[in-house]
Amino acid sequence: MKMSPPSSAASSASSSSRQNLDPITRNALRYTVSAKEYELLHQYLASRAPSVQKRALPPRKYEAIVESKHDASVSTVRASLRVFAATYTALKAWDVVSRRLRPSNPSQKNTSPKASHMRLSASLSLILLFHRLLYRFFIRLRASLLEPSARPFRRRNPHISLGLTSRYTPAIGAALSGLFLGVCPASQLRISVAIYAFSRSLEFAYNAAEEKGIWGKKGKPDWVGSWMLMPLACGQLLHAFVFDRECFPTNYGSFILKRSPEYIQQRPSTYPADKAWPATFDIVDGLADISRLRWPSFVSPILFPAAKQHLPASISNLSPITAPAHPAITNTSCALLHPQDPSCMRTYIKYFIAAFPSTARFFTVIYAAFALLSYKSFLQNPMQQLNRLAAKILRMSLFITGSIGTAWGTICLFATYLPRNTLATQRWFLSGFLAGMWAFVARRGQRSSFIYSARMSLDSFWKVGVARGWWKGVKSGDVMLFAASLALVDALYETQPKAVRGAMIRKGMGVLRGEGWVDRTVIQEEQGKSTPETVEKKDE
Repeated sequence: MKMSPPSSAASSASSSSRQNLDPITRNALRYTVSAKEYELLHQYLASRAPSVQKRALPPRKYEAIVESKHDASVSTVRASLRVFAATYTALKAWDVVSRRLRPSNPSQKNTSPKASHMRLSASLSLILLFHRLLYRFFIRLRASLLEPSARPFRRRNPHISLGLTSRYTPAIGAALSGLFLGVCPASQLRISVAIYAFSRSLEFAYNAAEEKGIWGKKGKPDWVGSWMLMPLACGQLLHAFVFDRECFPTNYGSFILKRSPEYIQQRPSTYPADKAWPATFDIVDGLADISRLRWPSFVSPILFPAAKQHLPASISNLSPITAPAHPAITNTSCALLHPQDPSCMRTYIKYFIAAFPSTARFFTVIYAAFALLSYKSFLQNPMQQLNRLAAKILRMSLFITGSIGTAWGTICLFATYLPRNTLATQRWFLSGFLAGMWAFVARRGQRSSFIYSARMSLDSFWKVGVARGWWKGVKSGDVMLFAASLALVDALYETQPKAVRGAMIRKGMGVLRGEGWVDRTVIQEEQGKSTPETVEKKDE
């Protein structure tokens, strides 16, 4: 009897153990690692830990197992797990970086709960998971109901069949996954995500309507565009900035006040250090009180030193600014905004001279940094790109400077020519509306900026309405708004993918549906317009 060597027996035992993995380990690998990733992982382990290689399954064997049991649900779970891991890791890394960059304050506690990162990551991964599962489910359900064998069911339930067999059903049904945004903690981030999705869905719906030819044969007029959102947005934001600052975006207000020379009076260098000077927001609050007091006339302390009260009691803290005001000023608002100069027009011109250069420098830095990203096109035609960049900077600088200056300047205009009781507080909205008209100067190429301002205005307007009792907040209303917006975007992407502007967004929709990192419009241009049946077969 011939005995086999111990080495060969050991190798055969190890190979059999590698091939006969227990089902739990095999399924765990299938749901976490693809065949290509497993091959890379196997090579890494082989170079670092040869002992692990002996017990691990060979890459070819693993690939055979994965391909023999191909299931779209496996890749869906795998993708959702990766989204969870990547999001959670990114949030934790951001916490570490921001904690190091933020100046240390021992008295301030870290208020961000650790569970919020977990819930946000889980929310995104669950949206991806159920969007793919629901989309695939409704596609198969629709296909089965369209078969001849389902004709009796369609006759018995005509309305239900009409809804389930619509080409929009898979898209709208998959959008129910948007309800998992509710897993994310109720915060400003969740509200911002819902408003962003809502604004983009309306934007895509408008694009689809344009493709359908809503403007007729003559086409859209040249003056019509997204810039028309700015007058309403600026009017609402300026009114909220003066009267409801807790409902106003903080960064937006800081940007305005930093670029308001000649109107926001800074503390003079010669002013005594032991005396208080009104803060920036004290001046804004004073303007709000002046509005509520119906724009009282200014009593100059220089002309009438014996007067008992030069300012109303509610704004007496602003006397350091108004006390040395020019005696020719007759409006309290003018004494507060430009006390050294009695001419509102001259102040407006001086504002432009002072504010325009700094604003132009700001946008030069911003747009130059973005131009570096497209340096190849710049090198091909440097003069054309340079002229385009300069024109963009000048238009945007003129828009911002003119908008801020008009917002302040029209207050003086209204105080001079309007009766005191006419639009006492509403004139701030009118001032913002006129300031937003400057967007016409920068109407080309600034659609994203205008829509961003509209989103902030929508968020502010909703908060103002809740604070003033105009309406009551709906519980999880932001979640329902997000789900409805996702349904609209899904339906548009199904029927008119070109209306969903932005290659990254279209590719993101492809990932969300399980079609891969592909742009459907590019595929349609290369292979012809795809039919819904082709899309269903590709997904399955």
